[in-house]
Amino acid sequence: MVLLQRLGVKSKKSSQPDQQLVGNNLAKMELTKRKDKKATAATTTTTATKSNSTSRKNLAKLRAERDNLVIWRSPFKTLNYCSKEILTLVQIYGKKVLRQRAILSLILVLVVILGIFYHIPGRHQVLIEVIKRHTWFCTYWVGLGVLSSVGLGTGLHTFLLYLGPHIASVTLAAYECNSLNFPKPPYPDDIICPDVPDTRFPPNLWNIMTKVRLEAFLWGAGTALGELPPYFMAKAARLSGTIYDEEDVFEDKGKSNSSGDESSSIMEKGKVFMEKVVEKIGFFGILACASIPNPLFDLAGITCGHFLIPFWTFFGATLIGKAIIKMHIQKIFIIIAFNEALIEKAVDYLIFVPVVGKRLQQPFKSFLENQKQRLHNRKNAKSADGSGNIISKIFEIFVIGMVLYFIISIVNSFAQSYHKRLYQQKEKEKKSAGVQNNHQQNNSKTKAN
Repeated sequence: MVLLQRLGVKSKKSSQPDQQLVGNNLAKMELTKRKDKKATAATTTTTATKSNSTSRKNLAKLRAERDNLVIWRSPFKTLNYCSKEILTLVQIYGKKVLRQRAILSLILVLVVILGIFYHIPGRHQVLIEVIKRHTWFCTYWVGLGVLSSVGLGTGLHTFLLYLGPHIASVTLAAYECNSLNFPKPPYPDDIICPDVPDTRFPPNLWNIMTKVRLEAFLWGAGTALGELPPYFMAKAARLSGTIYDEEDVFEDKGKSNSSGDESSSIMEKGKVFMEKVVEKIGFFGILACASIPNPLFDLAGITCGHFLIPFWTFFGATLIGKAIIKMHIQKIFIIIAFNEALIEKAVDYLIFVPVVGKRLQQPFKSFLENQKQRLHNRKNAKSADGSGNIISKIFEIFVIGMVLYFIISIVNSFAQSYHKRLYQQKEKEKKSAGVQNNHQQNNSKTKAN
């Protein structure tokens, strides 16, 4: 027993230094593991930052190339990309339409039935004529509204070209005719003073607003519809995880705000401001931005789509703001500005404009006198001297210039869209190639094991 006890004591004493050695080794192994983890994390962070900086440089380079893809810098390439984008869109949407065979068949049947009723004589022709006239009226003003807001700021400014002059002509005619009961037809295509003025409907601010309310509302509803394509595109890009060009500033929002953002452009600051309004205020923020003349509201659809704002929240606020609140503000401004007394004073004050004041005064007076004669003449006779037509010619040239600019902007937009499409296809091909390489490596490893 004594010997065993001695041997046991000795064995315990001898095992203590071995345990200490094992513990030291384990501690060293843990330290090395921690160091390896820190080094791996540092390497991954540096790799991530390098990849992010590289991707940002590539995106900036691509954006610069896309901005230079305009018809006055590279006309042949722009026209080529534009035609390819149009063909691509026709193929994509043509396939989608052909898939809806039941709806196409129903539309075709309805068109055939309406065509038969349209050509068969009878009492229903009166109803068809009324429907045709009102359908064309609504389509015309809604279409002009869509053209005004579609294209992210490159739309045709149809308020300055069509709706504003229409409200101004109704205002001038109301004070000249002392009535708003214009014969229909030819109103609204042409305005003629009635033979007997209607004293129950005298010309004042409220009555003139009522006279042009329908076309103004339809135009405003069209501008709200024109904001929908950017909304759906940004929302689809956010859900699919792809890059939408106008969203990049939102990703750098916190960084730009923390660094002072002195180098950022006014447009980027406007985007950040729109994002804050939409995110924090929601429906009433969109309503407030849509209710005032706001050139940055073209970005509202992108902002709401990017942050997945519900459709009816965005469209409802946009429709109320643009078609009701904003249109009443614009109508009041035009009606007050084209009051007969104010217009005559403005023409008299043209003489104080240096150099060209006297030369402009006579054509403007002739133009106004010509318009007054046209209101009382059912044959729309022109003025004898023709000097009033100078203003009309200038306005026609201005309209043609705006339409040409709109067409050129559409061509540039299609070309840049095709450039972005090519980049997205290359990125998809790279990702698919990377996935295939990973599969091949995994298969080779499994075979080797």
